[in-house]
Amino acid sequence: MKRLETIDGETLMSKPLQPLNFVVDALISQGLHILAGSPKVGKSWLALWLAVTVAKGESVWGLQVKQGTTLYLCLEDSQLRIQNRLFDVTEDAPPNVHFCTESRILGDGFEEQLRQFLAEHPDTSLVIIDTLQMIRGTTYDNTYANDYRDLSVLKRLADAHGIAILLIHHLRKEKADDVFNRISGTTAISGAVDASFTLVEEQRGSGRARLSCIGRDIEYRELELRRNADNVWEVTTDSYQCPELLGDRIIFLISELLCSCSEFIGTPTELAQRIDPDGTEGVTPKNVSRKILQSVVALSEIGITAVVRRSNGKRLIELHRADSADTTGVGNIVPVDPLVI
Repeated sequence: MKRLETIDGETLMSKPLQPLNFVVDALISQGLHILAGSPKVGKSWLALWLAVTVAKGESVWGLQVKQGTTLYLCLEDSQLRIQNRLFDVTEDAPPNVHFCTESRILGDGFEEQLRQFLAEHPDTSLVIIDTLQMIRGTTYDNTYANDYRDLSVLKRLADAHGIAILLIHHLRKEKADDVFNRISGTTAISGAVDASFTLVEEQRGSGRARLSCIGRDIEYRELELRRNADNVWEVTTDSYQCPELLGDRIIFLISELLCSCSEFIGTPTELAQRIDPDGTEGVTPKNVSRKILQSVVALSEIGITAVVRRSNGKRLIELHRADSADTTGVGNIVPVDPLVI
C-alpha cells in the first residue's frame, strides 16, 4: 500500500511556493468556477466577451488578465448566432479565441476532447462551458454524489493544466436570503468549485444586474453592471476597492531596504520593524514571511535572493542583493512603488 505523502508544518512554512495565478486578476483564478443566472439574463453575452477579451489580453473591468488561447464551448448556440454576437462585442476577434457548438458529454469522450484541445493549444488560459447541463447529457441524475463527481473531473482537468474553467449554469426561480443558495443543483456544486458568480438582473429587461462573487481565493465582492448598446456588461460600482496590494508593497519596501545595504539576516519580526517601523504599512511578521516565500522569483528578477530557514529554533529570513558584477542584466536595483503606477 502506498504511504501518505506528508510535509511537516515547519518545512512547509519555509518552502518557497508559487503564488496562485489569476486569469483575471483578483477575480478568476486558475481552477474551476461557475457563473449562474436566470435564463436570458445575459450570461452568454458576458461569457463571449470574456473569451474574446482574455484572448486579446485586454483588461476586464480594469483588471489585468493572463493572455492566452481561450475556448468557448457555446453548446446552446449556432455559429451564425455567435458570429452575430461577435460583431456586437468586438471589432476584430483574434485567432486565439476558439468556438465550439458541439461536444461529447462527461464520461463519454468530453474529457478526451478537452485534453486534445489543450495539447494542441498549450497556451490556453480560459475554457468556458455554456452550459454545464449540455455536457452532462439528458439522462443525468441530479444527486449530490453525481454533482460532486462531475465537477471534480472538471476541477482536476483545470488544476492539471493550469487553466481556468468557467461553467455557465442556471439559478432557481425561488428567492433565497443568500443568492448563492439559488444555484441550481445540490450543494456539491458550490462546494466543488473554487469560486461562484451569480448574475441577477435588477428588473427583467432593465439592462442592469448585480454580479456577486465568492470563492476560496478571492474576496467577496458585488459588482453593479450595466449592459451597453453593444451588449457588453460594464461596471458601474464595485464593492471591493483595493488601490494597492500589500504583497506588491512589501516587495517594494524590501527593494528599498536593500538599496541602502547589501543584505539582511533576521527574524520576520525584525524585518517587519525595519521596513515598516511605525506600522503604517500594515506589515506583520506573518504577512512578510508569506509574501517572501511566494515572491522568490519576483525578487530574483530585481536582483534579490531570498531564503527562509530555521536556526536555533528561530525562523530567519535572509535577503541578499546581487552584485552587479556577478549578475548579468540585473545591475542596480530600481524599486518601483505600486502606489505611483
